[in-house]
Amino acid sequence: MAAGRRCEERLAAQPVHWTVSMRKRSDAAHRAEVDMRVFGVLFVMLSITAVATAQAPAREPVGSLALVMRSILFPNSNILFDTQSRDPDAPPEPTAAGGTVSATFSSIYTGWGLVEAASVALAESAQLIMMEGRLCENGLPVPVGNADFQQFARDLVDTGTKAYEIAQRQDLDAMVEITNEVAGACENCHTVYRRYEDRCTQ
Repeated sequence: MAAGRRCEERLAAQPVHWTVSMRKRSDAAHRAEVDMRVFGVLFVMLSITAVATAQAPAREPVGSLALVMRSILFPNSNILFDTQSRDPDAPPEPTAAGGTVSATFSSIYTGWGLVEAASVALAESAQLIMMEGRLCENGLPVPVGNADFQQFARDLVDTGTKAYEIAQRQDLDAMVEITNEVAGACENCHTVYRRYEDRCTQ
């Protein structure tokens, strides 16, 4: 009787082991399915990113180096040089009549805010100067690979950044002083690359 009872107990226990084993296999399969779904989503996202990067158009310069100088560096450096003889805190001068857009909106950005903007323009323009593919006024490539030209561009970033920080503090004496560094940064580059007949070829 005891042996029969033990046999029945073993038989009764067998379905329980089968159920537990099946549950373990089911959980493992579910985890594997979830992992595959996550992997699939990541793969698709990476593929989309790679395609978008590959299809992004390459940036090409629009104007020559001379046009960048005349449109950005020349007018904005002069705004800084104006602080040598005019306090940005002084009341703005009345605009001339004429009805032009420039005359109408010339008084919107004034004072130290204008000096800040000009300083940022100088600092940021270094990236435009160093853009691959830009040409000099004579049609030759800008010498972005030359070590001295690269240093001149870094000097422009440094002086423009210093001027911006000074303008934020509204320190007129320091601003007048930094304009000498701005002039020096321009002059150092012009001495090598502007004053020769074949400019931008040294």
